[in-house]
Amino acid sequence: MRKTQERNKNKNRKKKKNPIWEIRHKTNNPLNILNKQQMNTPQAKEEKVVKELTAEEIEKKKRREEMKKAKNAAKNEKFKKKQEAQQQQQKNNLGKAKKENKKQTKEKEEIKFNKTIKGEKKRVIEPMPNTYSPKYVEEGWYEWWEKEGFFKPEYSKRSGKKFVMVIPPPNVTGKLHLGHALTNSIQDTIVRYHRMKGDETLWVPGVDHAGIATQVVVEKKLMREQGVTRHDIGREKFLEEVWKWKDEYGKGICNQLRRLGSSLDWSREVFTMDEKRGEAVKEAFCRFYEKGLLYREQKLVNWCCTLKTAISDIEVEYIDVSKPTAINVPGYEKPIIFGNLHEFAYPLVNPATGKDEGEILIDTTRIETMLGDVCVCIHSKDERYKKYHGWSVRHPFNGKILPIIEDDELVDMEFGTGCVKVTPAHDPNDYNVAIRHKLKIINILNDDGTMNQECGEFAGMKRFECREAVIEKLKEKGLYKGVKASAMRVPICSRSHDIIEPRIKPQWWVNCKNMARRAVEAVRKGELKMYPSEMENVWYRWLENIHDWCISRQLWWGHRIPAYLIKSKKEKEADEFDMKNWVVARSEEEARKKAAEIKGVNIEDIELKQDPDVLDTWFSSGLFPFSVMGWPEQTKDLEKYFPGELLETGNDIIFFWVARMVMMSLELMDCLPFKEVLFHSIVRDAQGRKMSKSLGNIIDPIDVIEGISLKGLNDKLYTYNLPEKECVIAAEGQKKDFPNGIEECGTDAMRFALLAYMTQGHDINLDINRVVGYRNFCNKLWNAFKFSTMNFRKDFKAQETFEIKKTNSRLDQWILHRLNVMITSVQQWFKSYEFGNATQAIYSFWLYDFCDVYLEASKGIFRGPDNERRRAAEEVLYNVIEIGLRVLHPFMPFITEELWQRLPRRNDKEISIMVTSYPEPIKEFNNPALDEEIKYIYTIIKGIRSLNGIYSQAIITSKQKPKCTIVTERDLEGYEVIISSLAGIGEVNIVKEGIYKGSPMHVVDNSTRIYSHLAGIIDYKQEAQRLAGKKEQMEKNLKDLELKINDVHFDKTPEEVKKTILEKKQSLIEEIKLIHQAQNECLEMLH
Repeated sequence: MRKTQERNKNKNRKKKKNPIWEIRHKTNNPLNILNKQQMNTPQAKEEKVVKELTAEEIEKKKRREEMKKAKNAAKNEKFKKKQEAQQQQQKNNLGKAKKENKKQTKEKEEIKFNKTIKGEKKRVIEPMPNTYSPKYVEEGWYEWWEKEGFFKPEYSKRSGKKFVMVIPPPNVTGKLHLGHALTNSIQDTIVRYHRMKGDETLWVPGVDHAGIATQVVVEKKLMREQGVTRHDIGREKFLEEVWKWKDEYGKGICNQLRRLGSSLDWSREVFTMDEKRGEAVKEAFCRFYEKGLLYREQKLVNWCCTLKTAISDIEVEYIDVSKPTAINVPGYEKPIIFGNLHEFAYPLVNPATGKDEGEILIDTTRIETMLGDVCVCIHSKDERYKKYHGWSVRHPFNGKILPIIEDDELVDMEFGTGCVKVTPAHDPNDYNVAIRHKLKIINILNDDGTMNQECGEFAGMKRFECREAVIEKLKEKGLYKGVKASAMRVPICSRSHDIIEPRIKPQWWVNCKNMARRAVEAVRKGELKMYPSEMENVWYRWLENIHDWCISRQLWWGHRIPAYLIKSKKEKEADEFDMKNWVVARSEEEARKKAAEIKGVNIEDIELKQDPDVLDTWFSSGLFPFSVMGWPEQTKDLEKYFPGELLETGNDIIFFWVARMVMMSLELMDCLPFKEVLFHSIVRDAQGRKMSKSLGNIIDPIDVIEGISLKGLNDKLYTYNLPEKECVIAAEGQKKDFPNGIEECGTDAMRFALLAYMTQGHDINLDINRVVGYRNFCNKLWNAFKFSTMNFRKDFKAQETFEIKKTNSRLDQWILHRLNVMITSVQQWFKSYEFGNATQAIYSFWLYDFCDVYLEASKGIFRGPDNERRRAAEEVLYNVIEIGLRVLHPFMPFITEELWQRLPRRNDKEISIMVTSYPEPIKEFNNPALDEEIKYIYTIIKGIRSLNGIYSQAIITSKQKPKCTIVTERDLEGYEVIISSLAGIGEVNIVKEGIYKGSPMHVVDNSTRIYSHLAGIIDYKQEAQRLAGKKEQMEKNLKDLELKINDVHFDKTPEEVKKTILEKKQSLIEEIKLIHQAQNECLEMLH
């Protein structure tokens, strides 16, 4: 395989110089490039190619290395700083915990509470705990929601619309990871939103049997625990073990989904290998066969020797190598070298005499496959070999005479020697040559990757050990001519990381061309929409170049292929390569009837042998959107809830799953399975690495929800089926990434954090500290709610309807406007599935608009004597909290239910926040002019903070709040209390004109100046000296920075690093300017 690819790659390289990249060693990659000591072997020495470089090339190389070094150094420095900051933060947190006062220590204590009886409504009449506890908040709610039937589609039926979605069924290979947490957070948020909108909402749960993946993990478990293989115990007992695994992990997955808050209709839960899904698979297979779309044929397949099965093209990954490179291969103690082009000779045979006369040279990257060669090909116009037209070569090991054939389609005269060995059974291009010239096809491999009996003295050897043996034997015969480096693509099995071997095997195939055409048209016509839209090009590129789909797998776990090899009792063994001896049927009884008709005998005279192979997992998964509704039966659910509205899934399975669902639904149901597809990106760790058990960076969502110690993380590694050596490496990785374990964050914080990362099209580099940050947001929300409800009068009653009153302050009106802005934004982001923006809008409203501004500025009203204003503010406060919680609920279901249940109720009809209505913008709340006014007020507040910030040390020491005068042409009367409260200062006076000498000044704009009256609060002489010292240090920092910028190598610095440095410079310049101004003002005060 890959001969044409190798030739084309070299040919293209001559025309256009492309940089050949070297694959570096990564612990999450099977690739292991040898270091200098490893490369210092006899074989490696033989492979070295020395090339003299010109001075210009040396200089270019040096520059490239410097740039690369600078980039890597910057990247490493950035990550190092991030890690140091993280560790320092964790140390600070520990230090703070030790030093906290009695009240803070009390808040850290675990909240003790009586657990709610499963399924009963949680009691919320007791006082709120002082601080937010995820464990306390989340307890009891899910079981109550489920028991009440809130997850069923009938409950939310109000709008006359439907919203149906199926879960991408998680594999039963193990526990859910953060990728699952992301996809379920997204889906549940969408589902809860539609439920609150009054749509008849159905979200169907299920788990996938995951053929290859599950079989592999159970095989590893058997070997680790019992020291046996599946072949040792047989198919029946092995399947019993897999079903035990499925029952254990399937149940665990469903429990994890519940912990994530996923509001799935559990009464409709399915498994892709349950009885009804099994019937659907048989029906689909038979219909495809009856339509002439499905057939059995011997073709080249991607063969994994470790798994002993064929895999599809999209399950093959590639490693590009540009020079001799060592790759770890399963089943071999030492790495195998790839990237070598071996040259050997075939003895030429003169057709006139039948004797050997000279030799012809062959270049190949897979020299062991010469044992299956059937001919040598040359180009008809190659002058070097014209005299050999009609000649043959003699195989050095078996003595067979192989013809020299002219094939201009295969041979590239410029690649290698211009002569190509042809091994049809193990290379797709060679296979085509064999078909064109009607050549024999010789398979040289057994299923396990050992050489078969066709290989003579090499039979029984492992394929890569055979490679070395063939080279040695050729050397003995004087036919091995040497080796040189060669760029190549190495195909790797995505499951086992074994090297893929092309092999001729009889398999079942689906012709996908017409289905793919319809799937492409559906997107082009806008019938199927994709988010982000860039995925459409990926869709076209793959489907417009689709190959027939190999659907059979040589496994034991999966749906048995409903095809039978037939013969009458009078016949000898049936020829499995003759399709006349095969029937496809929905049952064995049906198969016997069909077989009897074909053979012209009685049913009793028929012998059946079901194909032992199973179907590709994605075949059954492709039926999922309609098989979960009961297809092929015409059920009520199928009639009512198919097709669905949306599919949400990872962008890495667009071909594995999404395309198959669309194609199979168009073919079998004559309609699309859904109208929209939302793709999310891959969750990686903070360093951007793919999450892997062997790296120790894979995270169980439950560990984020509940928290876990470093020891707990380490202990979990030994449940992952990892070798001891990998466990040790992974433990080191965990120590670096989570030195203090993972803090308890809760479900709500984790969901919100994952959704906040949702900027479409970009991978998610998850930093756990960000999740901790959103836990703090939950705590802020908790405290704000507690403060607010404590300030409600005992006789406070929520009104059925709310209207703005004359007694409402400008601040009341402003927060209602900001609430409206938030609702409008979130509704818009829901429509375009931009959850990163939606979470930011919600976060900003609660944290900044509500907590930092409105609540802080309203404290005086609740403490003041004006009862009328207080009542008006109470009503606003209640409505903002109640509406705001409903907006937040789809994102954070647990804390919003807990808080909403503690609010005074408008009426008794609404029993849960999840079945209330989702807020709509209220036209009367809109007040953009007031919003601009408050923005200006906040600019003034920031100006005061900035002005006083320069003297903050002295102000804090004095324990006095400075007074302030605002000179402005604007009408800001009435904002004095708000400014004073939010700026943290004393009395505020707003005047039309005036100059206040002796008070530091800040200019807001042409119309407004701020004076801070600091006389008697600070010692101007001491402050001038302090500022002088601070300015001197900052000027030194600026000088150091400028030296770095003016360095000749600065231009080679990565753009991101360069931008950070330049921004830091500008920030220093502005700060020095402010300090200089403040220093001068202090000196003026002294004169």
